[in-house]
Amino acid sequence: MIAADHLDRRSAKLFAVAADGRMQHLPRPELASLLRAGDLVIANDAATLPASLRGVHCASGEPIEVRLAAWVVVRDPTRFVAIAFGRGDHRTRTEDRAPPPPLSPGDRLSLGPLVGVIEHLRAHPRLFTLRFVRDRKAIFAGLARHGRPIQYAHVPEPLALWDVWTRLAADPIAFEPPSAGFALDWRLLAAWRQRGIGFATLTHAAGMSSTGDPMLDLRLPFDEPYRVPERTAAAIAKAKAVGGRIVAIGTTVVRALESAADADGGVCAGDGVARGRIGRETRLRVVDAILTGVHQPGESHFELLRAFAEDTVLDRMSAVLAARGYRGHEFGDSMLIARRTRVSHR
Repeated sequence: MIAADHLDRRSAKLFAVAADGRMQHLPRPELASLLRAGDLVIANDAATLPASLRGVHCASGEPIEVRLAAWVVVRDPTRFVAIAFGRGDHRTRTEDRAPPPPLSPGDRLSLGPLVGVIEHLRAHPRLFTLRFVRDRKAIFAGLARHGRPIQYAHVPEPLALWDVWTRLAADPIAFEPPSAGFALDWRLLAAWRQRGIGFATLTHAAGMSSTGDPMLDLRLPFDEPYRVPERTAAAIAKAKAVGGRIVAIGTTVVRALESAADADGGVCAGDGVARGRIGRETRLRVVDAILTGVHQPGESHFELLRAFAEDTVLDRMSAVLAARGYRGHEFGDSMLIARRTRVSHR
């Protein structure tokens, strides 16, 4: 299993940043020791779709790779927001991939057993709405037979679908894995339970992390649907009532919880859509800490971390991570960042 090969939990590292900016280096199994009784950990239980489809642009006969990037209507597989690449594969860096042939509304794409039609371009020559011409059952069967996980050049060998599923994977609505969840295993969950630390889940349709185009990347993340179960909303209210912290496993959980929050920091159960970016100016209402992967400045995931820590802290953090050889990407090391202490000026 490739994920296991790239995620050696015994050697994986954890970089912890406290609310006051203090930093420490730990083996990742020590994560349990950084939380306390009454805290609540929330993870994304979305499974990942085989969202990369190779095929042919019928009008030109040229090869094309289509990456499904977002739902038009959640759990409706007939229409997706998609992005296209031309010749090449994931072993070429995304930013170096060839563009697709010129795309126009009405173009047909032959994608293995599936046929898709470009409904319209979305203000970018590589971004479009794709409609499949088969019924739901045939589309899901075609994705399962022909689709591959979206992947990038840092892992050259092809990934299987189970490589991008966390141990919690349930509803297949994500386009890329909620990869912070790779740090979780049943031993860690048992340790949390023994220490009086709560655990709950939500489901968030994690989207693409990179398009290869700087201007298009500025539009990431796309709108992402989520579902917060009643039991999770109730667990959040209970944890806050006793002074416990809400610890999000990954940026997708932060987006879902902050989107579902009311003005007082309560979380509404049910379905919703996370829109826009979380960044430096965002005042977090629910989440007190985030466990995430090692991200690079400029990435949308890194921009979200600006809601947790001051830029000076993040700059120092990035320098230390580079100097210590922390591994990035979805199969890398982890960071635990507590929300910065805000100074009251009253």
